[in-house]
Amino acid sequence: MPDLKHHPVVADRLAKLRALDCPSHEFRRHVADIARLLVLPATATLETEAVPVTTPLTQMTGQKIARPIVLVPILRAGLGMSDAFHQLLPEASLSHYGVARNEKTLEPEVYFEKFPSDFGEAEVIVLDPMLATGGSAAAALRGLKKSGARHLHFVCLVASPEGIHCLKDQHPEVPVTCAAIDEGLNENGYIVPGLGDAGDRIFGT
Repeated sequence: MPDLKHHPVVADRLAKLRALDCPSHEFRRHVADIARLLVLPATATLETEAVPVTTPLTQMTGQKIARPIVLVPILRAGLGMSDAFHQLLPEASLSHYGVARNEKTLEPEVYFEKFPSDFGEAEVIVLDPMLATGGSAAAALRGLKKSGARHLHFVCLVASPEGIHCLKDQHPEVPVTCAAIDEGLNENGYIVPGLGDAGDRIFGT
């Protein structure tokens, strides 16, 4: 699983994100910067197929991504990553999955889902800045599977070891890409050192 926290650019943006005094407009920009850097490792295992190409000089055989791509930001924090992914993958469709963590039980609660009909044929990239307990991510992946998704990928900025274990236990076939794996969870289920509530900090609420 790629863990990019030691890359100088990622480390710089993560340090700025983690700072308590980082304002929302800068927080959004740093999230987008890291998300763009995650596109390549997140798509490294996508299947390709041969395609003929005519260059200005000759004929050759190139490669194209074999399946359509669907981006699924988990609402609402995942929206902070979706534009950056869309910039590098403009051909991708954009779907949405609304799941929130109940702060008392720490269990996920689904409140919205909207998927295209051809999920089974697509590379489905699920976006969420934080992978804490793993409950929300695991629930989203279950929901996507029920809707027909077969080629799933999960991408986050910061993960806890507990969250990674949860996904590997419940969805072992789904690759996980993250910028950093943090120390663990505190008694309230938040990632430590983490960066706080990503949704609140992205949207200034």
